[in-house]
Amino acid sequence: MNHLNPISKEAFFAIGLNYKKADAEIRGHFSISEAAQKAIITSAKEEGISSLTLISTCNRTEIYGFAREANDLIKLLCAHTNGTVEEFNRVSYAHKGQQAVAHLFKVGTGLDSQILGDFEIISQLRAGLSRSKKTGVLNVYMERLGNAVIQASKRIKNETEISTGATSVSFAAVQYIMARVPYVSEKNILLFGIGKIGRNTCENLIKHTKNEHITLINRTKIKAEEMAGKFNLVVKEYSNIQSEIAASDILIVATGAQQPTISKELLYLKKPLLILDLSIPKNVSESVRENPNVTLIHLDELSKVTDATLEHRQSQIPMAQGIIEEVVLEFNTWAKNRAFAPTIKALKSKLSEIKAGEIDNQRRKISGFNEDQAEIISNRIIQKITTHFANHLKGANGKTEQSIELINQVFQLQNENDA
Repeated sequence: MNHLNPISKEAFFAIGLNYKKADAEIRGHFSISEAAQKAIITSAKEEGISSLTLISTCNRTEIYGFAREANDLIKLLCAHTNGTVEEFNRVSYAHKGQQAVAHLFKVGTGLDSQILGDFEIISQLRAGLSRSKKTGVLNVYMERLGNAVIQASKRIKNETEISTGATSVSFAAVQYIMARVPYVSEKNILLFGIGKIGRNTCENLIKHTKNEHITLINRTKIKAEEMAGKFNLVVKEYSNIQSEIAASDILIVATGAQQPTISKELLYLKKPLLILDLSIPKNVSESVRENPNVTLIHLDELSKVTDATLEHRQSQIPMAQGIIEEVVLEFNTWAKNRAFAPTIKALKSKLSEIKAGEIDNQRRKISGFNEDQAEIISNRIIQKITTHFANHLKGANGKTEQSIELINQVFQLQNENDA
């Protein structure tokens, strides 16, 4: 099936990079901040891109949209991030048409996640679609596609066991700590940063380690206090971070800065310190490794933590793929029919014009002309003709676009397409 805008000849593309070929440092170069997301959408609108949405997580950055070529979207991404086109091309992928659709389904349903069955990506997709729609860069095709992916995601979550057991990045961090730190419930843990990953990590720490020595530090103290209140944790001022690190056995960094927030200059250690950096881009400088007391682990390494839960999830993949195939078939049927709907509408309008002219002509020529009867017969003939054309286009088997072009030429149609 051809995912083209018949008028502009734009195609649907998915371009991006993820954890499979791009390491954390390169992914950091293409990480899109909230401000950059808005800027990309605004620029897309100014450059005449009819529809676009994007996803940016610690594991991937992707743009989905209609363009004449994939490079249009790649340039847009690189213009608003810290990466270059050359760097992007070395580790990226670009999918077009049906391949782009398939990729979005795989991403949105957790089958392409670094930790299989991680559904956090769907909230990113939903927020991205909403932002694009409000800005006026979301066409009917992409809105329907996004909704289909969300529907597939819900079904897979409800009808399979692919998301059973917590295996998010935050859980992997806690799993790592529990596997490698003896007497973890007695250790001093410092959590720096309480964004989504920070909050989830904190909840998992409390749930699985039974540790009562967890301290929170956040640049905005009031947010840390709100979270601490839920779990009865200690909150310290950001200005005390150096002394708090010195007193800690484990430091978890989940800040959202574009530059490192922890460097070797902050470390005055008299005992071993395990640092887990859960941030993209990296928020812990590599310089901390110069301190012999430091063990630094980044989330790329954490994601390699596997257990029986992941093996069970693997067994659910065929069932999840079956659900995706059902939803994709339904979407493709809609998209195929919709591709020629404007042509059929324009054809009907053209035939109605011819009918009106002929009825008017006959009314003047024939005395006692039965206009109502002529109207009924003409409308039935128009309906039969347009139905024949619609059935032909439905069964055009890859030649729909050529057939649409021929019909447009023969009947000299002017139709609008909202793709």
